[in-house]
Amino acid sequence: MNTFIRRIVEGVQRGDLSVEDAVLKLKAAPFEDIGFARVDIHRAVRQGAAEVIYGAGKTPEQIEGIVHALRKHGQGAILITRLEPEAAGSMKRAYDLTYHAAAKIGIIGPLPEPDGLGKIIVATGGTSDMPVAEEAALTAEALGNRVTRLYDVGVSGLHRLLAYLEEIMSAGVIIAVAGMEGALASVIGGLADCPVVGVPTSVGYGASMGGLAALLSMLNSCSAGVSVVNIDNGFGAGYLASMINHMGGAR
Repeated sequence: MNTFIRRIVEGVQRGDLSVEDAVLKLKAAPFEDIGFARVDIHRAVRQGAAEVIYGAGKTPEQIEGIVHALRKHGQGAILITRLEPEAAGSMKRAYDLTYHAAAKIGIIGPLPEPDGLGKIIVATGGTSDMPVAEEAALTAEALGNRVTRLYDVGVSGLHRLLAYLEEIMSAGVIIAVAGMEGALASVIGGLADCPVVGVPTSVGYGASMGGLAALLSMLNSCSAGVSVVNIDNGFGAGYLASMINHMGGAR
């Protein structure tokens, strides 16, 4: 059972939500057509997490229209990725938006209480990988997970990573964010007993080919249990890690 449906059932059980209101939430129209977008209202029912707004290429007015539709249908925290500072400034005048400039993430509304099975670690090879790592970390937090950040623990100074072995061994999922040759995912995959999500970044000198070298290294990892998302796709990594960290709800 996904988190959205579980919350509805638990709300009825506690008496916070009437049976009629619960039925209404479940049978509401699956999307709302607002002209320039068809907002997916039922995504939380299908996938356990509500629609996330991809901000790049959208005007502030378009983003505000989608936010309005989501809030009208009762969505709590609303996550906006790749949100440019100018659009964020406009959004702040209309909504209680928290903007994280480095990650280009905007969050409207309070973050949910963590309800994942364990904690998610987000680790980076270097400081330059932090914008992508923060996109992953904030996405995971917005989806109801406890997140621990281990930044600048790359393989060029392996002792920095080994100093956090206890954290690594106790994680439920680890997101490894690295550019250059992308070796961090393989190293962590050889230490941890949990799934590892590799995120190649476009950080690196010429032969790194905008992150392609790191992507190929992670795809060819000899450590079992390492999966890989697209270059600079911190959002995809945070979302996948959250799904893994909530798998207990399916039982």
